[in-house]
Amino acid sequence: CEERTVSDEGIDMIITKKALPRRTFLKGVLALPLLDAMVPAMTALAETAANPVSRLGFVFMPMGTDIARWMPEGGETLGALSPILTPLEGLKDQLTVVSNLELQNSYPGTHDTSNSGFLSAAFAKHTESSDYHLGTTIDQVAAKQIGQDTRLPSLELSVDLNPLAGVCNNGYACVYQNNLSWSSPTTPLPSEAHPRIVFERLFGEGGTPAEREASLRSRASLLDSFGDDIARLRRVVGASDRVRVDQYLDSVREIERQIQRAEAAGVENLSPDIDRPVGVPAEFEDHATMMFDLQVLALQADITRVITFQLTRELSNRTYPEIGVPEPHHPTSHHGNDPEKVEKIAKISTFHVSLFARFLEKLKATPDGEGSLLDNTIYLYGSGMGNPSLHDHVNLPVLVAGGAATGVRGGRHIKYDEGTPLANLHLTLLDRAGVRLDSFGDSNGKIEDLFDPVPI
Repeated sequence: CEERTVSDEGIDMIITKKALPRRTFLKGVLALPLLDAMVPAMTALAETAANPVSRLGFVFMPMGTDIARWMPEGGETLGALSPILTPLEGLKDQLTVVSNLELQNSYPGTHDTSNSGFLSAAFAKHTESSDYHLGTTIDQVAAKQIGQDTRLPSLELSVDLNPLAGVCNNGYACVYQNNLSWSSPTTPLPSEAHPRIVFERLFGEGGTPAEREASLRSRASLLDSFGDDIARLRRVVGASDRVRVDQYLDSVREIERQIQRAEAAGVENLSPDIDRPVGVPAEFEDHATMMFDLQVLALQADITRVITFQLTRELSNRTYPEIGVPEPHHPTSHHGNDPEKVEKIAKISTFHVSLFARFLEKLKATPDGEGSLLDNTIYLYGSGMGNPSLHDHVNLPVLVAGGAATGVRGGRHIKYDEGTPLANLHLTLLDRAGVRLDSFGDSNGKIEDLFDPVPI
C-alpha cells in the first residue's frame, strides 16, 4: 500500500469529503490510528469505522503452570476465576479459557518442543546442528494474508535479550527455544527484546547503537519534528479525531520518555556489566510492560496486524524476588509435587497473567472504529507445556482474549472431555481472520464453540 504523509493534498481530501488514506504517515514515519476522516464519505472500504481490520496476537509463557490453580471451576460460563487468572476478572466478558488442549507433536516432552510447538503444532527435528526443521507457525500463515497491507507483515518480540547458542537441551539446537515464529519449516524469525530498537523499527531512525545514542542526545523527541504536521492535521479533522490523535501521540511520547529514562540509567550505570544494553529497563516488570505498550502502539497505528511475544523463554532461570520467588524459575518448575514449589510456580504464572491483563486493559481503553482495539484484536495466551515437572504437553494452560467484534463469544470455559489438538484452535483463529485452510499441524477439526454461529 502507498504510504501517505499529511500534506495540503491530504487536507484537501478531507475538505472535499474524500477519505484520508488509512496508511497516512507524518513525514512518512509516524503512522496514525484509524480516524473518522479516513472513512470515505460516499463509498465503503474493506476497513471502516464500522468494519475495522482483524488482528492476531500471541503471547507465550514458558514452563507450563500449576493447572489446578489455572483451570476455572464450574461449567461453560466463567464464574469466579481461578487463582492464577484472577488478574483478568475485569475482562471476563472478553475471555475464553480452553482446557484439555494438547501438543502430541511436541513429544518426547522437552522444553525445546514446548516452545517450538506452541505456534507450529509441528514435530521438531531432533538435531544439534543447522539442519533444523519445524513448520510454518500460525502467525506467519496469517501474516502472508492479513499482514500484506501493513508496513510490517508481523512483529516478533521477546523479553530475553541474548539468544542461546549451540545445543540447549536433550540434543536439540537452541533455535527451537529462541524462536516462536517460523516463516517456513527451515526459517526461524528472530525476536527483538530491546525497546529502543522496536520503537525505531515502528517509527523510524535506524543506524548503529552508537548512532542511535548520539541521535538521542541531539533531539528531545521524535514527535517534536512533527509539530507542523500535527498542528495542520488537528485543524482539519473533527473533534473526536482530535481526541484520538492527542491520545495516541501522548502514548507515543510516554513510551519515548520511558525509553529515554531507561537509557539514561544505563549510561549512568557504573557497574562492571559493560555489555548491558542501553535503554533496557532493569526490572522485568518494567521491561515486559514497555514491550506490551509498544504492541498497543503498533496495533493502534496499523503498522502491523500480527504480533508474537515470548514473555520469557523455556529454561529461564529468571528470579522473581518482587513476588516472593527468589529461586530460579526453571529449577523451581521441576517441583516434584512439593507444595512450596508448586505454589511458587503459581505465583510466577499469576504475575505473568497480571502483566497480560494490564495490556488487555490498555487495548480495551483504546478506541478503534466503533469499538476498541480489544474488540478488534484476538490474542492467544498460553504455554506449550502442561505440568512442567513431567515435561508433558497435555492439558495446556491456554486462553483467548478479545475479538468481540469478530464474533468471539467471551465469558466462557470450553473444556474438552479428552485431549484435543491445540492446532484446532489455531485453525479456528486463522479461519476467523479470513485465512481458509483445510488443516493446520495435526488438527482434526475446529473449535466452533469459540465464536458466535454467524460471524459479525
